[in-house]
Amino acid sequence: MSKPLIGRVVRRLRTEQGIAQQALAARLGISASYLNLIEHDQRAVTAAILIKLTEALGVDLATLSGHAEKALETSLREVFADQALGTEAVPDVEVASLAASSPNAARAVLALYRAWRVAREDSAGLALPSGRRLVLPTEETRDFFHDRANHFPAIETFTEALGQELGAQPAEMNHAIAERLRKRHGVRVVVGPLEGALRRYDPQNRMLALSETLPRESRGFQMAFQLLLLEGREAVESLVADAHPASQDSAALMRIGVLNYAAGALLMPYQPFQHSARALRHDLEALAMRFGVSFEQAAHRLSTLQREGHRGVPFFFLRVDLAGNVDKRFSAAGFPFARFGGSCPKWVVHQAFTTPGTLRVQHAALPDGARFLCFARTVQGQARGWGEPPPLHVIAMGCDAAHAAEIVYADGMDLRHDPVGIGLSCRLCDRMDCRSRAFPPLEHRLKLDPNEDGATPWRFEKG
Repeated sequence: MSKPLIGRVVRRLRTEQGIAQQALAARLGISASYLNLIEHDQRAVTAAILIKLTEALGVDLATLSGHAEKALETSLREVFADQALGTEAVPDVEVASLAASSPNAARAVLALYRAWRVAREDSAGLALPSGRRLVLPTEETRDFFHDRANHFPAIETFTEALGQELGAQPAEMNHAIAERLRKRHGVRVVVGPLEGALRRYDPQNRMLALSETLPRESRGFQMAFQLLLLEGREAVESLVADAHPASQDSAALMRIGVLNYAAGALLMPYQPFQHSARALRHDLEALAMRFGVSFEQAAHRLSTLQREGHRGVPFFFLRVDLAGNVDKRFSAAGFPFARFGGSCPKWVVHQAFTTPGTLRVQHAALPDGARFLCFARTVQGQARGWGEPPPLHVIAMGCDAAHAAEIVYADGMDLRHDPVGIGLSCRLCDRMDCRSRAFPPLEHRLKLDPNEDGATPWRFEKG
């Protein structure tokens, strides 16, 4: 996987805005020939020129970083590596060029591939009773959040205004929300046995029932969700409508996701939370205690601090179950998640399951040399009754290793030493010496010798 190609991003942004190369060069104070070299990634971009580029093109540094293009590139490599397509191998340089220079075309390729996968599954008898769906609601919703860097300024503005009206400190927020529900909407909150649900709202009787199995922080979140459902509907519906979802299911998933986002923003206001995160050096347990929320809620909120001009450390966020199913995934850190397959067994995400309740930390390196500080911990839900295992998930986060000094979990680690080498997934990883490999890489020929049993599960030839 190639390194971010800023020049191609600059060229695309310039042409999209209709700015001539000579005109942009004049704004930057450089020659047109020098800008041409930059756009073809034949000259490095200095810090001074980088700042001028953000001003001249009206974008932020995150846009120029190439993170979005890197994520597209990762997904495209997965698509082109699928042998079921029967296509010729696509060189990495061409994949990188398509992602950086023509992102709309790249996204169209991904959409076609997803449609093809669904159609193939349908033909194998895996269609849902309601019929074919060429766009899976879960995939469309995931893209909805990813394309917006998991940050919604309109929701932040709305919840900040609502929070000011409530005027409560974090320790008093649950009570303030309950009082708002009662006084403004005539909604009574009751806690008790609730069969088959954690929250149930009865609009006719104006009653919000919360399950007695919910811990205090989860009750507060559910009340905040209900309040936003009653008062923030216009702001939420505007965002969903602008996304033009392909189905009612997609719209419903987006709506619930944004409401969850809004509930978190109300309980953890942007500026106070960001200030506390910096002061506590992103200690999740300390943040959770300060704002009266759960470990998972605090972690999720950290991944949303992407306000232009006031960005927090860019984190990725992941929630995965014991079977390896990922039901939440956001990346502001440029971490290239595998989109259509599993993840690396050497990644700390999977190690965390072996030490429940203990936070695990890892300095990890991807095959392209990018290094990340990753940390993960299990969270356990409530079992419905005796004999039923409680749901167990791992919450994982991470950021570029360059931010390690800002993260308390890096204390005591010597980041000068070699990190743990991980890959995106076995089928996309070129590491030849990995003893944890489950599958050979798709693009390389196997080296099979019945007279020798190697130290690694699969041996193959590069190139």
